[in-house]
Amino acid sequence: MLDTATTALLRAVLDEVCESVSQSEIGARTHVASKILEAATKGEISPEGLRKVGRDALSHAPTMWR
Repeated sequence: MLDTATTALLRAVLDEVCESVSQSEIGARTHVASKILEAATKGEISPEGLRKVGRDALSHAPTMWR
């Protein structure tokens, strides 16, 4: 289980990475969130590292517009 501070960090990184993604793009946002969470559970807790993971995930996220 992640602590409150880490959970807040993950949410902030997700919101930052997905700021240009519509709220209706649930598949893309879910994909990015799962990759960020996966990285955090493996020990990546630096904001920069999580942003990189999130940006990489976003570039491979499923979307109906690609």
